[in-house]
Amino acid sequence: MANSFAVLPVKASTLIKMNPPMNFTLLFATLLLVNLLLKLWLANRQIRHVAKHREEVPADFAQSISLPTHQKAADYTLAKLRLGHWDLALDALVLLGWTLLGGLSLLDSWLMDITGPGMLQQLLLVSGFMLVTGALNLPVSYYQTFHLEQRFGFNNMTVGLWISDLFKSTLVGAVLGLPLIWAVLQLMQSGGSLWWLMAWALLVAYQLFVMWIAPNFIMPLFNKFQPLEDAELKDRVDGLMQRTGFKSDGFFVMDGSRRSAHSNAFFTGLGKQKRVVFFDTLLKTLSPSEMEAVLAHELGHAKLNHIPKSLLRSFLVTLVGMAALGWLSSQLWFFEGLGVRPHALSANDALALLLFMQVVPLLTFITTPLRAARSRQHEFEADAFASQHANAADLKQALIKLYQDNASTLTPDPLYVTFYHSHPPASQRLARLTA
Repeated sequence: MANSFAVLPVKASTLIKMNPPMNFTLLFATLLLVNLLLKLWLANRQIRHVAKHREEVPADFAQSISLPTHQKAADYTLAKLRLGHWDLALDALVLLGWTLLGGLSLLDSWLMDITGPGMLQQLLLVSGFMLVTGALNLPVSYYQTFHLEQRFGFNNMTVGLWISDLFKSTLVGAVLGLPLIWAVLQLMQSGGSLWWLMAWALLVAYQLFVMWIAPNFIMPLFNKFQPLEDAELKDRVDGLMQRTGFKSDGFFVMDGSRRSAHSNAFFTGLGKQKRVVFFDTLLKTLSPSEMEAVLAHELGHAKLNHIPKSLLRSFLVTLVGMAALGWLSSQLWFFEGLGVRPHALSANDALALLLFMQVVPLLTFITTPLRAARSRQHEFEADAFASQHANAADLKQALIKLYQDNASTLTPDPLYVTFYHSHPPASQRLARLTA
């Protein structure tokens, strides 16, 4: 029976029956187990290190951070890590359920019985997979928002707003995502041997398009954006923009306090649509001079081309991924090794796409330290840029306030930082700014 799949048509080609270098099911299970154990080990290292240093404020912060504030940050970090244990276990179980335990095959067969073969069935398969996976993650999301964040005084969201955000994000995902999935599946089916290259070009164009429309069409669905009205801050920001030769579409204040007490500032958009956005919580926390220093840091990312460089790397990684999908989608062992038997008389493109999405994170997880190291270097460079165009002392004071208000631990485990952290530890950032 299995031999018949060697000549079955898939997107005008054939599934090739060949033995992989080793049993692919065993390889997949091993990767899943190693990923889970490594993540749990790193999390437990972080838990032990933060708990060990909970009772004493680091010497560099003794004059600016109180012991109760330091202990709150430690407790908040520990609570998130312990919840993360359950999240990791749930993710692993869901992945096993979709693959080796037959969940994806069951959903695929059920939809095939209802609709028959064709593009509709494939789109429903992808949509159903996304909806079920999202629904399984809702309990953890709800607990994190209304128990963990609430416990530490960060949550300002109501259940109604949480449900509204969930509905809006699902709707936006469907409106923007379904046409993209349809186009990719069409290319897989009729794009020839280089369909993956055309699909990659489509994904690049899609990502740039979303970045371009996000400030004016997507983000306002979730938050209100008001022009910056603080006269002193506007003067400082205008002066900074002139000194650095940077142009934007405007400065806006976002009602971040509607959902959370956390603070942030960021750039959004592409080309002439770039905006500088401040959380309203940030305006309440920092002085105008400190806000100027924070903005100078964000400008540093833009002026040093960190964003385009990150985009280019993302595009190259996506290109490699699409090429790999182009090859794997024609390999019978790829399907059967993940617990799925492909269709004999209809396309298996949606199955290949979903299975690939499950395997890739297991393979790319090992590159996390490289991405984190590059990001930390970018943060140091942006800090240096801010020191040249604003007051370094103001940036230091702003960082201390942000660490305090966001309950960020001052004593992370060094190995955990090396593996995960996109921002350098507070002690390293402040030491460089002092130097």
